[in-house]
Amino acid sequence: MAGRSITYITGSQLLSLKSRPNIAIVDVRDDERSSDGHIAGSLHVASDNFLEKLPSLVEATKGKDTLVFHCALSQVRGPKCARRFADYLADADIGDVKNIMVLERGYNGWESSGRPVCRCKEVPCKADHS
Repeated sequence: MAGRSITYITGSQLLSLKSRPNIAIVDVRDDERSSDGHIAGSLHVASDNFLEKLPSLVEATKGKDTLVFHCALSQVRGPKCARRFADYLADADIGDVKNIMVLERGYNGWESSGRPVCRCKEVPCKADHS
């Protein structure tokens, strides 16, 4: 199977889509998630151990057709993990995921634009996705 393309999504676009049950938001920041907050309902798979967590991420996102990855700025870790996820799906020929995206400007852009954040310590976050 050919590698899947990765596209970018704006914070405004994600805000309007994130309550849909077929979307998963994947936060790949490392330790800063616990102190800086996160997008409500997001999954957390730290970039420093992302490769070893890929099988559990596939399991956690079963039934989702869109995954949105982000880190602090979505310049390095978010896009890199999105590509690794896409390659893993292609190599294993698994998954229902049709869209793999990266959040433009990352979590920092999301938060600085006044979009809702959650500061719970639960993993995974069980806060309302909307």
